[in-house]
Amino acid sequence: MSDSATPPAAPLPLLALHAGVVTQLRAAGCVFAEDEAHIILATATSPQEAAAMVARRAGGLPLEHVVGWADFCGLRIAVDPGVFVPRRRTELLVHEAAALGRAAAAPGRELVVVDLCCGSGAVGAALAAALGRTRLYAADLDPAAVACASGNLAAAGGQVHRGDLFDALPPQVRGTVDLLAANVPYVPSGSVALLPAEARDHEALIALDGGGDGLDVMRRVAAQAAGWLAPGGSLLTEASERQAAAAAGILSAAGLATRVATDDDLGATVLIGTRPAD
Repeated sequence: MSDSATPPAAPLPLLALHAGVVTQLRAAGCVFAEDEAHIILATATSPQEAAAMVARRAGGLPLEHVVGWADFCGLRIAVDPGVFVPRRRTELLVHEAAALGRAAAAPGRELVVVDLCCGSGAVGAALAAALGRTRLYAADLDPAAVACASGNLAAAGGQVHRGDLFDALPPQVRGTVDLLAANVPYVPSGSVALLPAEARDHEALIALDGGGDGLDVMRRVAAQAAGWLAPGGSLLTEASERQAAAAAGILSAAGLATRVATDDDLGATVLIGTRPAD
């Protein structure tokens, strides 16, 4: 379980299994065994399916891959095998982006939102839900992520493209983007092996590895961001607390007015770089 979340209620016929499931999950080293038991039993449709889910979870598969979904910003986001699991800390990025979007919204105007390095499309889906009418684009290099995001963003009318960062986007989007959410990989290459097994063994490496200092992909995004943003549009990206100063320097050097937002409860650090309105 990547982050704690409020578990759904389990169907009554499966509640009797709860204590046994908790015991099995605790024995497997699951820190949030109580919550995970609730989620498994709320998702399973039979005791047999619940037992199979518990076995997969005890074997080290991420909970979200076991049950097929993750709770993110109050939405149930489908998460296919191998696809990056949305972290609760990324909700800060969504909150900051949604606040900017509301401030920029005008009657009859459709905000242009891009979810770059989209993974499951969780950020794009959450922004569409928060902002209402949007023109939503998403992109990822991983074909499994593109397929997963296509399903999650279909209801919002999102267009999901496969490709390397901005190369994946339709050229007509250039210069029109109000909100560019880029949840880039930012783990230094040498630290990937230190990640929990759930991440390093079951999520795509390209969704985790950010290069030597973890900021290589961010540099590439920042270098092109101003050309894709509309005047006054903003790039929002995530980093670790210790990377914040260097990351802010990268966005500033790209000509973006930059600030850092943090949330201690979520353990989140978000960089916001805005293209000057003039």
